[in-house]
Amino acid sequence: MQNRQEKISQVVVTAVQMRDIEDRIFAAGMPVVALMEKVAGLIARRIQEIPPTLLQKAYSVPSNTPFLRGSPQAGGSRVGILVGPGHNGGDALVVARELHFRGYEVWIYSPFSKLKELTSQHLQYAQSLGIPIYQTIEQLPDSDLLIDGLFGFGLERNLTDPIASAINQLNQLPVPIYSIDLPSGLHTDTGEVLGTAIRATHTFCLGLWKLAFFQDQALEYVGKAELIDFDIPLADVKAVLKDAPRIKRITPATALANLPLPRPPVTHKYKEGHLLLICGSRRYAGGAILTGLGARASGVGMLSIAVPESLKSLLVSHLPEALIVGCPETETGAIAHLQLPEKTDLSSFDAIACGPGLTRDATPIVQEVINSDRPLILDADGLNILAQMGAIATLKKRLAVTVLTPHTGEFQRLFPDVPDAKHDRVQAVREAAAQSEAIILLKGARTAIANPQGAVWIVPESTPALARGGSGDVLTGLLGGLLAQAATKEIPIEDIVATAAWWHSQAGIIAAQERTELGVDAFTLTQYLIKVLSN
Repeated sequence: MQNRQEKISQVVVTAVQMRDIEDRIFAAGMPVVALMEKVAGLIARRIQEIPPTLLQKAYSVPSNTPFLRGSPQAGGSRVGILVGPGHNGGDALVVARELHFRGYEVWIYSPFSKLKELTSQHLQYAQSLGIPIYQTIEQLPDSDLLIDGLFGFGLERNLTDPIASAINQLNQLPVPIYSIDLPSGLHTDTGEVLGTAIRATHTFCLGLWKLAFFQDQALEYVGKAELIDFDIPLADVKAVLKDAPRIKRITPATALANLPLPRPPVTHKYKEGHLLLICGSRRYAGGAILTGLGARASGVGMLSIAVPESLKSLLVSHLPEALIVGCPETETGAIAHLQLPEKTDLSSFDAIACGPGLTRDATPIVQEVINSDRPLILDADGLNILAQMGAIATLKKRLAVTVLTPHTGEFQRLFPDVPDAKHDRVQAVREAAAQSEAIILLKGARTAIANPQGAVWIVPESTPALARGGSGDVLTGLLGGLLAQAATKEIPIEDIVATAAWWHSQAGIIAAQERTELGVDAFTLTQYLIKVLSN
């Protein structure tokens, strides 16, 4: 059974949900001041743990730089605290007080004339301690570290001058910025920049993960994200979220619970899944190879790969264990029609993955697999052909599960009437899944997966190293192999899709750590898939 910390780490909430959860806590008797003290105390301790070498590495400064000779337990001894008018500013002021008592040289930037009562009281006490307080950006002294407590979750209006100009100037300073809960200026749900926003080096997300942390457009602002768990009762979380479609952050524990897929002591290859890959063309032979290598890593029991006849010997040389099915091809080198082995048809397979390297000349092939009764993954040209056919109307006719794996451009071609995924990828993928009745895996820096019932899974980390041609082909093969194996196991398909996306992302992260981001081509990526399970 999952422990509390693991369950909390999976939860993702909207601003409204977080506010409702906090209201329940306060209604139950938790004093606001007590919660503020607890949260700020946790943050102050984390600030003290920042190793000097971390800031030295991040900012490429010499080890004898003055700010690295400050507090022995912190990144620097001079800390600037940016204070807003609400309780986020109150949190920041308690942090200022605690760091002051621990010997840090602290100053406060408080540009607002009207503060919430509790925040005002903390500011008054900070002033009584002799902590300098500044109201204009021009007055601010040097610092080694800034702590951003200007605005917390729930901000919806665009920031205007003078605070917008102040934030822009703060972003220009060559010092790290640690934001409390969310970088000031970001929309809590969409991650949209509301006029301007703090570019944080590190963000302490308070209590529960907010949606903004998983929107691609917010990532350059949040920096390294860390959850500060202040012991929200699970009962309050469940009470608020019980009627809402869940948004779940995929953690290593949840993904690895499905990996490797369980096998009985007595089994054989066809009981461990039979996957059919339909991919490749004379023009794009590499797509077939990479998709096949991804499937191989999944551990699927039997792998059949349908390719144009001219590619058969090439595929055999790379995947000798697979059954390579050479098919008649068009003049352009695409598959003309499937020519499966005797006594075999599409219903012989546990899953089908179709698309990488096909070219649009293979339209009849995509139409044929869509008409089948097998679980189907469509990617690349499979998606482009589906878009031409009319994705929503076509998919609604399918009797079996369909998984689509588009990037943002493909997503917009498939679902032109769905809100822009660049603005709110979580809402976009949720709407597309509901309308098409398919499972949608929207690739990106934070891959989002949605089922037709509105549930969403988010892969919380990735690497730019995966922004290479062929990386998506590897994911298609890996996902296809897992889906074929899951056909005989009682594991929800959505969990399998989420697990595949997490596995693929982790392989990229490990490869980038060992080979640098530039060293992770798609072929290399396939060699790191198994390393994820051995780490």
